[in-house]
Amino acid sequence: MKKISVTIPCWAEEKSVRQMYERLTKVFREQLPQYEYEIIFVDDCSPDHTQDEVRKLCEEDKRVKGVFNARNFGFTRNVFETLTYGNGDATFMLFGDLQDPPEMLPKFVAEWEAGHKVVVGQKTSSRENPLMYFCRSVYYKIIEKMSDSRQIQHFNGFGLYDRAFIDVMRQIDDPIPYLKGIVSEFGMNLSVIQYEQAASLRGKSGFNFFKYYDVAMLGITSYTKVLMRIATFIGAILGIFSVCLAIFVLITKLLNWNAYPYGTASILIGVFFIGAVQLFFVGILGEYILSINTRSMRRPRVVVGEKINFESTQTGDLQ
Repeated sequence: MKKISVTIPCWAEEKSVRQMYERLTKVFREQLPQYEYEIIFVDDCSPDHTQDEVRKLCEEDKRVKGVFNARNFGFTRNVFETLTYGNGDATFMLFGDLQDPPEMLPKFVAEWEAGHKVVVGQKTSSRENPLMYFCRSVYYKIIEKMSDSRQIQHFNGFGLYDRAFIDVMRQIDDPIPYLKGIVSEFGMNLSVIQYEQAASLRGKSGFNFFKYYDVAMLGITSYTKVLMRIATFIGAILGIFSVCLAIFVLITKLLNWNAYPYGTASILIGVFFIGAVQLFFVGILGEYILSINTRSMRRPRVVVGEKINFESTQTGDLQ
């Protein structure tokens, strides 16, 4: 009998933990009785009673497991690590605020059984702030144009992943991984299912402007080189232009010594030339930093404080 692991990254989800459990178990009971399953709640050090709710479920049902991070490590790191905890033939990930409907699991399983190794959900609409949805749309179009690999628009990680893909994820040694880009780049025989995203049961997003900005820049710096190369190209073009301008100013000065006030020619030449050289080498430096950034970091993504209902409950695990 095949096993499906359901992994749920959580932050301040005390209102939805039990409802998530009840809706998921109903789906398995009524529509997927031929599969074994486990439900893993991964809490990123919530400030409310999320962990208490998860503990109660773990006591009631041993198929429910809990992972509690030692501190808050942020959305990006926690979501990526959440996907690696399941040991089923496939891992289904959805978020704890119930914006993504658990009832869609049978559709994902059908695509998986048809041979797709990665089946992801793509939002066609959302009940979030219309302005925020519009900004997301613009961002996805920009990063898709700039990226070397095809990006999935309006995809947040909600999906079903075969064990083969999860094994690939476990090999990625990146302390700040960009899940959307990794799925786009390494997704095997990928299938996309469209859906309408519901409103968050949390009521208020845990993201502020700086967190949105951080995730956006992570995507840009992880999967695009265009910005750095634009800086390099602009620097090179300005360098050529400044040399031509310098020659022009020098010739004009020699032919007509009074064409420029005393010292103006040297200032013009110096400003144009130095500015161009600086911009050029900033672009080159950016290329090196980008390369070093993606290869040299070896920090753990998260530190686990406690695990419940796993075969060996450990504390202080580095992940």
